[in-house]
Amino acid sequence: MIKRKLSLRSRIFFFMIMLVVVASILIAAVTIIQYKDQSQDYHRQRLERKEAQLISSIDYVLKETTLEVKTENLFLIFKDKIYDIANIHNVSFNLFDLKGNLVKKSKPSGNENIIIDNYLSDDVLTQLNLSASKRYVEKNKYLGGDYRSSYIIINDRDAKPLGILNVPYFDDDSLNYGELNEFLIRLSYAYVIMILVAILFAYFVSKYITKSLQTIRDRMKGTSLEKNNQKIELEGASLEVSALVDSYNSMIDDLEDSAKKLASSEREQAWREMAKQVAHEIKNPLTPMRLSVQSFQQKFDPDDPKIHKKVEEYSKTLIQQIDTMSSIASAFSNFAKMPAQKLELLNIVEAIELTLEIFPESDIKFIPQGSNISVNFDRSQLIRIITNLVKNAIQSIPPKRTPKISILVSSDDSEVIIVVKDNGSGVTDSIEGKIFEPRFTTKSSGMGLGLPMIKNIIETYNGSISFSSIIGEGSEFTIRFPKNN
Repeated sequence: MIKRKLSLRSRIFFFMIMLVVVASILIAAVTIIQYKDQSQDYHRQRLERKEAQLISSIDYVLKETTLEVKTENLFLIFKDKIYDIANIHNVSFNLFDLKGNLVKKSKPSGNENIIIDNYLSDDVLTQLNLSASKRYVEKNKYLGGDYRSSYIIINDRDAKPLGILNVPYFDDDSLNYGELNEFLIRLSYAYVIMILVAILFAYFVSKYITKSLQTIRDRMKGTSLEKNNQKIELEGASLEVSALVDSYNSMIDDLEDSAKKLASSEREQAWREMAKQVAHEIKNPLTPMRLSVQSFQQKFDPDDPKIHKKVEEYSKTLIQQIDTMSSIASAFSNFAKMPAQKLELLNIVEAIELTLEIFPESDIKFIPQGSNISVNFDRSQLIRIITNLVKNAIQSIPPKRTPKISILVSSDDSEVIIVVKDNGSGVTDSIEGKIFEPRFTTKSSGMGLGLPMIKNIIETYNGSISFSSIIGEGSEFTIRFPKNN
């Protein structure tokens, strides 16, 4: 199945629309990505600020406490102070010892929104100890990516690890998402208007660009060697189209010159070939006629008692050669100009059966599809077609081979099909293209006008003739022509 390609106008139109659509999608995608990056940066910086504020307050408490600053005293140091710090900064946080055990929460148990384990996992402790900054942020796998917890090792006055500060943080983007959705809706309205404008713009631009090409295409489609072609005149065309028009107009000039030269050359060549062929064919009977006259002159004796018999034989020889010359003239006349058609409603089955009666061979099989296939055809021309094809089939069979020739006739609603098969020597590839050319023949005698003549007859009826052949097995000629002519 042949795939049809889009026209240049359609491709320009679709490419321009796709360009706008792709640009719109890319702008929307970049906007969303930029928003998410900004949101992530905002929450990261906000969490870091909360951590810094808490660490500052924790350092102050550690500095002012009267208790010994060590991990075991963290609970006593921040027993009440942890609530004050949480209220001041409005932040919930938790303290763990260095082994990950919970020391103190900023909110009493049961009051927090996020359930805090009483100990840290080994993975958190490992990541925290491996971190160069002694800080690790974990996203909660149960509550989704919007909730995270930061873990920071706090130190005493001597910069020795004292405990672990845990700050739970929730990324609340509900307000930002609402603003983003509102922005995208407004942006989509702008994109719709832009796409509609782009469709109109692409339509008129593609029409303008391809208008000149359409004119050139129409002219080129109607260009023919056999008629007077008109040049193209376009105003306001682009440089590329103008160059194409100039090339076409130059080609038209060259084509007209070539057509004149070709017509003159073909006429001269046709006359040369015809004259050469006629001269060749006429010389063949003239030679025996000349020899007969010379022989008669040398041997003529009025007193010869057999003189009347010799004159009669001499006359028969001349008449025979004259008949040959007459048949040659008739053959060329028939080939040059076919006789007028005498159409009649003809039963083609009956006509072919009568034609085959002149062939005594019993190996010719006639296989009609039915007993009556009616067509509008000239009876004499049909007889000429069948006679020529059957003669060629008989002559193509080697001497030692039993002839097998068949004529098949069939029809459908619109056309008649005649197939002539033989088991002859076949046609070689080298002469397949010449089989219907005038003067071409593979026989020792004949002028090579039989197949070209019947081809002309068939084409006169808007029909066609074709053949297929297998070397050493035979050939098959197929004729097709319409029922009504």
